[in-house]
Amino acid sequence: MPVPYWRLSAFYFAYFAYVGAVGPYFSLYLASLGLAGAQIGVLLSLGSLMRVIGPNVWGWVADRTQRRARIIGITLALGGACFAGFFFVRSFWGLFALLLVTGFFTSAAMPLTESLTLSHLRAAVSSYGSIRLWGSVGFIITVTLVGYALDALPVASLLWMVLATYALSWTCALAVPDAPALSAHAEPEPVWNILRRPEIAAFLGACFLMTLAHEPQYAFFSIYLVDHGYTKAAVGWMWSIGVIAEIIVFLLMPALMRRYTLSTILRVCFAATVARFLMIGWGVDSAPVLFAAQLLHGLSFGAYHAAAITVIHRWFQGVHQVRGQAIYLSVSFGAGGVLGSALSGLGWDSIGPAWTFSAAAFAALAGYVLLRWKVRPAHI
Repeated sequence: MPVPYWRLSAFYFAYFAYVGAVGPYFSLYLASLGLAGAQIGVLLSLGSLMRVIGPNVWGWVADRTQRRARIIGITLALGGACFAGFFFVRSFWGLFALLLVTGFFTSAAMPLTESLTLSHLRAAVSSYGSIRLWGSVGFIITVTLVGYALDALPVASLLWMVLATYALSWTCALAVPDAPALSAHAEPEPVWNILRRPEIAAFLGACFLMTLAHEPQYAFFSIYLVDHGYTKAAVGWMWSIGVIAEIIVFLLMPALMRRYTLSTILRVCFAATVARFLMIGWGVDSAPVLFAAQLLHGLSFGAYHAAAITVIHRWFQGVHQVRGQAIYLSVSFGAGGVLGSALSGLGWDSIGPAWTFSAAAFAALAGYVLLRWKVRPAHI
């Protein structure tokens, strides 16, 4: 069965167009409602909380039905319908409830799509980056256009832009075909036995710390730049610089994975993340320093994520492939995101932005130490 390259690429493009609209700018919308930093941190953590719960629920459903593509389309339609509620809700608790239900449905998309893509690729897993990079292209285009639009339009117009990306994602999801059903005989051992292996537990712990470290960036980077005099268009460009670096790294990943072990790639990514957040925290007034820090996004997210899902794909075989990706996303983008968002919101109001980003750098350093301690090249 040929790989549906362009249909998968189109979905990644559309879904990350949604991420490019909501991720960098939704905090600005929440701030426009008069919410405090701690409240914004709590609200933004809810999407991560649903990534703890949702992927495991939807992964279980996918394992039972083997209808991953259908589930992606249904959950995106329901997520978009819930998001429309933001046009009518302004209170903290109303926003809280909407973000919970929206996050629950939207959380299905990535673990199922990553599993579906890797299943289509089969042995050619190193080609993942050539498909995933179209998500980065969608992100760049959206984050740039939305930045310019919000310089000219009220911040509330963001809601229409996000809803449009939901519609595009749902449309593209309808065109994605399912991969052949996974054989029940491919299950090598119970999933809990896999999770008890020390190197896997340590790896997931490091992934948790990596996402925790990124949460001040996801939640407050746009606010931080605007507070220091950058225009919203400049904010969009700063986000775009990072994703351009990400695209370049995705293109280079097949060569990098042939030349270096996955453990070496991951260690470099964690070290780059430490440097990146120290640069952002203390160099915000220098555009060249921010530019260099955003280039490191190619390592702190691009190379890191491509290497991480490859590791998970190798460790979780057969019918565990969806469950493995769901566990990875739940532990890292879910649990790490929940704690990171909450702590970054508290830190923003108490110790200030520079020290909050310094704490993020320390979290990445802890992840680096955990990898060096427990995850050997022979393990992956």
